[in-house]
Amino acid sequence: MFKKIMVAFFAVILLAFGGYKLIEAYFFSGEDYYVQVTTDGKKEVFSASGTSLVDYQYSLTGYNDEGSAKKLSFSTVQEQPLRKMAYLKVTYNDKKGVTSYQEVKASALPEKAKEKLVD
Repeated sequence: MFKKIMVAFFAVILLAFGGYKLIEAYFFSGEDYYVQVTTDGKKEVFSASGTSLVDYQYSLTGYNDEGSAKKLSFSTVQEQPLRKMAYLKVTYNDKKGVTSYQEVKASALPEKAKEKLVD
């Protein structure tokens, strides 16, 4: 009896983990593109729950590992705009748009993306 309960318990845990991974892949994974921040972004200030928030909207051209271009639009909620001339690795999901970004060094850019971005 104990053995059956343990098997059922592990089966439920395995199914839950598998479901989580499927949802994560569907909604949050995507293709990586590389962009260079060339503007300060469009600044918008709005209030939420009595707190003033600053949002910066960006629309930049990104390049994937093969050098294919895509127009990427995303926003940041922070006090300062992104650092001008910084390189970003941006994850783009067909269903959700840009799901994440992080600053990278020029040396970390894929060769074909680097050819398009670096002067």
